[in-house]
Amino acid sequence: MGLPPLMATSSGDIDLSIVIPSYNSAPWLDSTLDAVDAALSRTPWRAEIVVVDDGSTDATADLLARRAAASRYEVRVIDQTNQGVFLAVWNGLRAAQSDWTLILNSRLLLHPDALAHLNAVDALSSASAWNGHVITDPATPLVGRFWEVPTHVFWGEYLADPRPMDITPANFDRVPKGTGCFLVQRTVMLDAYDACWPDKNARFTSDDTKLLRHIAAIQPIRLDPGFSATYRPRTTLRKFLAHAGGRGTMFVDSYAGTSRLRNVVLIGLALAPPLVLGAGLAAVVTGRPRALGWLSSLTALAISAPAVIAGIRRAPIRAIQSYLVYVLPFGLVFWRGLVRGVVLHRRSFRGGRSAASVPASRGAVVESAPDL
Repeated sequence: MGLPPLMATSSGDIDLSIVIPSYNSAPWLDSTLDAVDAALSRTPWRAEIVVVDDGSTDATADLLARRAAASRYEVRVIDQTNQGVFLAVWNGLRAAQSDWTLILNSRLLLHPDALAHLNAVDALSSASAWNGHVITDPATPLVGRFWEVPTHVFWGEYLADPRPMDITPANFDRVPKGTGCFLVQRTVMLDAYDACWPDKNARFTSDDTKLLRHIAAIQPIRLDPGFSATYRPRTTLRKFLAHAGGRGTMFVDSYAGTSRLRNVVLIGLALAPPLVLGAGLAAVVTGRPRALGWLSSLTALAISAPAVIAGIRRAPIRAIQSYLVYVLPFGLVFWRGLVRGVVLHRRSFRGGRSAASVPASRGAVVESAPDL
């Protein structure tokens, strides 16, 4: 489906547009906006807050109406049917009035001096994008600490010693990054969306890694601990597992087609569980207990290895406990999501995409984007 023609929205009256995608975020959105107000108040910036309500069914609409009436900063609400974060952020970017946008996860609490730090280093005049340093709320229940193990496995060197640095293609996979707290020029992010536009349903499209990989290939992304926030993760097993399934699908979208080795790894991860299960059943049927024992030991070693590596890289004890408690149910739903991703994003393994899938560049706001 074609998109509307482009309409310029940048305004010299606004220094910063804060884009917040939101779906059923009423329990924490109030405090998220309070933290935004507090951080903005320590800067001279003129700002607007653009909240994209992704078809929420809770009290989000009433909360936003109240905030819009009382906030010292302009609060605008963009409504769309539930279509996922990828399109929610895209619509927010197209509605933004500033040349600079801060994309902010609705679960994040900006630290009070986060934006003052950006102002002090003159971030809005730089040639870089800026990635926030995000920590997990240490008071969250055990299930919420799970993801700290994978992050310490892959990004442990930085997490052991956070310091300002540039994210480039050379170190891209070794440092933390994401669009949950991400300052970027609006046109740069929209160009990344153009380059990464999905062929099919955008609900299962990665809203961070692939976009950031495109940006990092063009200009540096500054990772700075002074630009920081706290993430409040899901606190029930049901919500944690639902989120894990989605991340499995987006994991494929983030890495498929980026190298032959990654393609092999992704396909291997999709095939490994049924192959291991089949081998185990064969060992039982043929009466080979030793083979079953070896298979069980190797599986247990593979499952526990991330916890060991994360411990060496100084992951918190509660994060390791969370991993060991929840790794089996997580593994099942993540694997299901990964298999779904291999099927949905199978064209990505060949690299590239159809030019016909690219949206009209920088068009007018689409409040109910087409079903892709």
